[in-house]
Amino acid sequence: MQVKVAKSAGFCFGVQRAVDTVYEQVEKGMRPIYTYGPIIHNEVVVQDLEEKGVQVLNSQEELEGLTEGTVIIRSHGVGKEIYDLIQRKGLHCVDATCPFVKKIHRTVERESQAGKQIIIIGNDKHPEVEGIKGWCSTPAVVLESPEQAENFKMLKAVPLCVVSQTTFNYKKFQDLVEILDKKRYDRSVVNTICNATEERQAEARQIAGEVDAMIVIGGSHSSNTQKLFEICRNECKNTYYIQTVHDLNLGVLRSTGLIGITAGASTPKKIIEEVQTRCLN
Repeated sequence: MQVKVAKSAGFCFGVQRAVDTVYEQVEKGMRPIYTYGPIIHNEVVVQDLEEKGVQVLNSQEELEGLTEGTVIIRSHGVGKEIYDLIQRKGLHCVDATCPFVKKIHRTVERESQAGKQIIIIGNDKHPEVEGIKGWCSTPAVVLESPEQAENFKMLKAVPLCVVSQTTFNYKKFQDLVEILDKKRYDRSVVNTICNATEERQAEARQIAGEVDAMIVIGGSHSSNTQKLFEICRNECKNTYYIQTVHDLNLGVLRSTGLIGITAGASTPKKIIEEVQTRCLN
């Protein structure tokens, strides 16, 4: 059995920066420490941080109940109202928002204030998209599927500004933009899918097309890992989604010649190495 691991697999810059930020706060002895939502969509990392005393805030209501402590904003970012609330409560804010996400916040804030209708291509329920919406001065429209793009209609002649969730499928983004183009709206398109996502998806697609079986590693709630799985599954029917080495079923891989491995942006290097070792042994 041979194994080919994607070079782009694992933590991206923004996730690594966010995780490092939390561990730095732990080492400084800052107590209590909270993250607004899980710092990343990886249960192993979140559990390790919880054991070190880091608590996860799962809602704005939980944040409102705090009277002291450090609140860390995760890489997905949050809306402006969360920053305002942290300030009002007199809490210490440590902002670990990915710089690429921050750039989207500045774009939609500026363009919506200029009177443009913001269109976000992405998953409406994803925390990154919720955060982006929180920087728009008027309600944003979120489109995720070709059907939604086809059904989208502007009631007023307002210019559009189209942005994307940083981890969205690049090909799907292009497809949805093409549908909007046909409607001939006055619009500007800002491709805000980060380079790391594009590279990861392209490499995953290439490897999946070359191997007999593909393993995609990532947290069950990781949006970018789910998109990697979709991309790989289209190229290789024997594609398996796992969270850790314990989910790996070697029985279905025994007769496999070449196995490909990729992982989402929130998957620690240690987990990728454990899966690779198990496949080789």
